[in-house]
Amino acid sequence: QARLVESGGALVQPGGSLRLSCAASVLALDAYAVAWFRQAPGKDREGILCISKHDDSTTYGDSVKGRFTISRDLAKNTVYLQMSTLNFADTAVYYCAADGGRECDEILRGSLYGTDFWGKGTPVTVSA
Repeated sequence: QARLVESGGALVQPGGSLRLSCAASVLALDAYAVAWFRQAPGKDREGILCISKHDDSTTYGDSVKGRFTISRDLAKNTVYLQMSTLNFADTAVYYCAADGGRECDEILRGSLYGTDFWGKGTPVTVSA
């Protein structure tokens, strides 16, 4: 059974850094674009970053550009989200998603139901 599992969520102080992992089982991530989404309390799910399956080009959401980066380690079949300069607005449940058919622009701005696989999410809380 194909599965994505996020990990690394934690309580972190403002200004701190955190790295989240998205590990894939059964499916091979080199065949998928992978995106990170987040859902803050009381808000809609937001696409924040995506890495292409073709050339490792990345697409950023405005809210995290310059602070968050996405990377992929094919040997580990894992995608990472490196977060820095965290602030209170970054508090959310973070999800990874894999899409074998769409490009990153469409993944982030399009329907949430179009993505092939979703993880269950990992919570990040930014608090002093």
